[in-house]
Amino acid sequence: TILALIKPKVAIEGQSSTQGEKAELQPIEEKPEVKPKEEKAKEDPTVSRDSKEKVMASPLAKRIATEHHIDLSQLQGSGEDGAITKQDVEQAITQQNGKRAKATAKKPSDDSTDNSAANAVRSAIAAAMSKSKSEIPHYYLEKNMDMMSALTWMNEANKDRTVKKRLLPAALMIKAVALALRKIPELNAFWENGLQLKEKINIGFVVALRNGGIIVPALHSPDLKTLDEIMEDLNDIIPRAKALKLRSSELSDSTITLTSIGEGGADSIYGIIYPPQVAIIGFGNISEQAFADKGMLGVRSMVRVSLAGDHRATDGLTGSRFLSSLNNYLQNPEEL
Repeated sequence: TILALIKPKVAIEGQSSTQGEKAELQPIEEKPEVKPKEEKAKEDPTVSRDSKEKVMASPLAKRIATEHHIDLSQLQGSGEDGAITKQDVEQAITQQNGKRAKATAKKPSDDSTDNSAANAVRSAIAAAMSKSKSEIPHYYLEKNMDMMSALTWMNEANKDRTVKKRLLPAALMIKAVALALRKIPELNAFWENGLQLKEKINIGFVVALRNGGIIVPALHSPDLKTLDEIMEDLNDIIPRAKALKLRSSELSDSTITLTSIGEGGADSIYGIIYPPQVAIIGFGNISEQAFADKGMLGVRSMVRVSLAGDHRATDGLTGSRFLSSLNNYLQNPEEL
């Protein structure tokens, strides 16, 4: 038995074997060597894997981009030598929130989806308005404007139009603002490392959403359009804005913002500038008010128009000149 254990291939019962035969050695299986895994270098989450160029960005911009999962390689920097700044990242965050709001609002019949869309829109508004109030030194002006001439002219013009083609006060306000900006171009600008005047006038028109919040689509070049063309733009863009079906250019091209409280609303509205714009114009409710003209007291249709300006870009005198020019166009609607 002991021999069998030592030399298993030797015959035991009746089988011949050669004495002194050495026990066969069985090869020992070698176990594969386990090598420690090499740790991969951590990738910068702010840079795309496909990007081979080094992204120039400030440390603060990189930190904010990391916190909000923004790919810096997809941004165009506005800093020196194309470096990405904090403002560039914050603008990308605002646009990203807007896209999320649009994506989560595809099923308006679902209450939970509606709430998600409303929350996303509200988050985007909160980010933009908090940035504005913390960084932009606002100044406010207001002028009470007589709308009697404009409304009388509009009512006469609407007599020859069908219901669908009729003009609304909003069209006159938009055109008057656009023409006044031609004379006061300092308000049609961005504040990005200084005042940057914009050649094209694209007015962002504030639209209230059904589930709360607002969205601001751009009306492109209203200074070059007729009142009928502006009305066509409004009839097209407002329903799409409420359904969150706007084009990217309509969300990003505004050079100044106009907000109108609408009929039956508050008498005045004071807006918050949407960065990097430098001004926002607010129209209150058109209402009948006592009005003195050439020593005579009467009742006129009046509207209070406010201007919020960025004091880094302009001052009160510039804003006052703009409101005077706007009022002049509303008193002469045939020039619109």
